[in-house]
Amino acid sequence: MMRNKLLRHAAITAVCASVLGMAAPMPALAWTAWNRHKVNDLGQGVFEVVGRVGSGPQQYWCGAGDYVRRALGMPAAQRVYIWRPLGPSASQPGKKAVQFALSPPKGASTEVGLSLSVARAGDNLSASMAQSYCHTSDFDERPPRLRP
Repeated sequence: MMRNKLLRHAAITAVCASVLGMAAPMPALAWTAWNRHKVNDLGQGVFEVVGRVGSGPQQYWCGAGDYVRRALGMPAAQRVYIWRPLGPSASQPGKKAVQFALSPPKGASTEVGLSLSVARAGDNLSASMAQSYCHTSDFDERPPRLRP
């Protein structure tokens, strides 16, 4: 009789664990930008560019612009806004990331400036300008051509 109770308890526990496991959010597959930075959709119009060792503002903006242009298919003039400045990644624990969106966060200044930064919510660039940072010689990561 005790054994039946234990088996029944184990079965109920296994079913509950299985149901809870299915209810847990599954991480979305990351999209890879031209500069090999991962871009993760966080939902509600916000996406995150996850940094790599040595990433600077150009690399984050490249990832954002490339994602907006190629993955989302948005026009070149589309504004891309920093939603949350450089900080801990929401999608990849232990990494740094910048969150972007196609609309500004509430209350953030969206004044267009002349400095390239990922330190202030509301800073923005056109999608084409952000994507243009993918083609600077500082971090062009295309494999070198083999010489004959």
